[in-house]
Amino acid sequence: MKKIFLSNIFYALTIPCLLLFSFTTVTYRANFSGEWKLDESKSELGNAAGRTARSLKAEQKENDLTISRTTPGFNGGNPVTTTFTVTYDGKTTESEGFGGSKRKSTAKWSDDGSTLTINSVMTFERDGQTMEFKSVETWSLTSEGLLSVVTQTTSSRGESTTKAVYSK
Repeated sequence: MKKIFLSNIFYALTIPCLLLFSFTTVTYRANFSGEWKLDESKSELGNAAGRTARSLKAEQKENDLTISRTTPGFNGGNPVTTTFTVTYDGKTTESEGFGGSKRKSTAKWSDDGSTLTINSVMTFERDGQTMEFKSVETWSLTSEGLLSVVTQTTSSRGESTTKAVYSK
């Protein structure tokens, strides 16, 4: 009788614990936090070299990522820093881009947590015309611990793809 009672207690405690642990998963996400400097020798910038951020500052939290980019100034002017935040819940976030433009962005992690894809649409006025600029950025860490940002852009000027590699 005592043996059956102890056996029942064992199963009564073990089964709920096993069920709890089977539904609990630890989500890995690459950590992009830090201050990053462009490594032009490892990057593939093409015609976008003058518009590519020379430095990035990323502040990654559990539910969002805040990115500050510093790009060269227009025609040799002062560098320009823009900051925006994306959330991981699929909701659109809005921020201000260059020259008063409006940026709408969404972000999504890959299933394995190794890459973050940021989709953005920027609209701005130029010479009385509204222009739209779309980009898809894929953020990942290389095996050497470098930050790789592959950007595909689409605008009225056509499409392009760049790969910017940053080191801490």
